[in-house]
Amino acid sequence: MLRLFYICLVSLPFILYYLWKVGYVERHGWRYSEAKRYRIARRMITIMKHNGLIHTNVYGEDTLPEEGGYVMYANHQGKYDSLGIIGAHKKPCTVLMDEKRSHLFLADQFVTLLKGTRLDKSSMKAQLNTILNVISEVKDGRRYIIFPEGGYEHNQNNVQEFMPGAFKCAMKAKSPIVPVALIDSYKPFGMNSLKPVTTQVHFLKPLYYEDYKDLSTREVSDLVRKQIISTIEQITCA
Repeated sequence: MLRLFYICLVSLPFILYYLWKVGYVERHGWRYSEAKRYRIARRMITIMKHNGLIHTNVYGEDTLPEEGGYVMYANHQGKYDSLGIIGAHKKPCTVLMDEKRSHLFLADQFVTLLKGTRLDKSSMKAQLNTILNVISEVKDGRRYIIFPEGGYEHNQNNVQEFMPGAFKCAMKAKSPIVPVALIDSYKPFGMNSLKPVTTQVHFLKPLYYEDYKDLSTREVSDLVRKQIISTIEQITCA
């Protein structure tokens, strides 16, 4: 958390400006396409990374689907995860986030700017409506980030069990599923240090509808999880 406080301190003028900017975008939404909103978000991330001495190496960009919507499923390590993926992903994408966590300072502004989706876990009916809405948006060409582990406390580079239901968003939309392996993503905001830190984002080979159409959500969940674990082990144990 030390780095996050430091970033907020040294970036205060930028934070104040972008808080105003996000509010302005919301009030004049018709002027801002998804691409424009995404450029603003990535600019915010670039400033945060620069001021926080954070560098992210990106791999596998050439494997990403060129057209249409898809869902990226990543292991969850900390508050930097979504920022790392968005900073690495050039085309506009957004995030599905727990309702409570989505209202934290800065997270709230990012979700609002990217027109992300907030998942209310206290209501089954609300969850169903949210999932149906995400499915519809993916069919219409939007790209989502989902963390099927749910939480990230003390995960570090260890991958916890995935929730198979999280994969319904992609499977019902018949869209590509992109596994994303995050390495050392917990370090920026999970360690009390201001030393330069490097994280990694690995976009793995997508699973297309023809690859998983005969599989259950559990089988797809296990397959994606194994691919992510294999990538992390190859890198961290080399």
